[in-house]
Amino acid sequence: MKTKYYLLFLIFPLLISCSNDDYQNVPIDFKVPSNFPALAYDFTNNPPTEKGFELGKKLFYDGRLASDGIVSCGFCHIQENAFTHHGHTVSHGVNNAAGTRNSPPIQNMAFQTAYMWDGATTHLDLQPIIPFTSPIEMNGNFSNAIAMMKNDAEYKKLFKQAFDGGEINSENMLKALGQFMALLVSSNSKFDKYRRNESGGTMTADELDGYAIFNQKCASCHATDLFTDNSFRNNGLAINPQVNDIGRFRVTQLESDKYKFKVPSLRNIEKTAPYMHDGRFYTLEAVLDHYSSGVVNTQNLDESLNNNGTLGIPLTQTEKAKIIAFLKTLTDNEFLTNPKFAEY
Repeated sequence: MKTKYYLLFLIFPLLISCSNDDYQNVPIDFKVPSNFPALAYDFTNNPPTEKGFELGKKLFYDGRLASDGIVSCGFCHIQENAFTHHGHTVSHGVNNAAGTRNSPPIQNMAFQTAYMWDGATTHLDLQPIIPFTSPIEMNGNFSNAIAMMKNDAEYKKLFKQAFDGGEINSENMLKALGQFMALLVSSNSKFDKYRRNESGGTMTADELDGYAIFNQKCASCHATDLFTDNSFRNNGLAINPQVNDIGRFRVTQLESDKYKFKVPSLRNIEKTAPYMHDGRFYTLEAVLDHYSSGVVNTQNLDESLNNNGTLGIPLTQTEKAKIIAFLKTLTDNEFLTNPKFAEY
């Protein structure tokens, strides 16, 4: 009898160590695609793990974080449209409140140096604070969100598994969201396979012509295989007098930043309409028409769009069609349908 009790005494701690509460959180090995530039995000301060990612995903899709219990991050960032609010000129938040800017895509965030159209934050882990606390987006409250999570069995388990100490607080909440967003990498389009000389990367003649024209006339701003140089520029949009969005000036208060907005990545551009910071264009054709014949000489117009008084970028209809053919090679269907990123 003593032997049986002794064996039970030895086995019981092993059973406890294998319980869900002591789940061994597995690190995620983040690999930079070979055709991408270097990382901007510092993973040493927030190492991605399986449970950190899982927690971030749950937070991303949880409408209970908003004041109306409906508007989650995923409400305005839909996976099949590269995490944009497809079809909406500007984003819509709690109580159907409308903002003044179009929801940008969430993809390859770990390679970017600033976020939001005006670069309001340069740290990905802090970016969610802006939409979360905005009265016209989620109208969230950290105290209420933390209280909700502390009363949710699944959140209690995930926080314990994802972070040392398992504390449910705003820091860990934001870190988990940061891990989820940092791992939303789009790098398997036809173009990527072409660049890496992989199967499925054969480009047509029109697509290759479009790529050559793009490199000649567009790549100075939409640079590298991320298709953005992470800069802020005035691309000559006519100013909407009803909104008069002054762009990056909101952040820096520098006159030289008036009407400048972040150069967006063009990845998955086929799926992210409408376009521009205010969603004024619904087609790629309209975007190219703007650059060829619609540029307005507003304050701080980018120098590349003013050639000795001639505004815009000269493009023939054939060149436009070929550029669009090329841009469609940037659609990454694997990213847009990956179940790892999906709500359910």
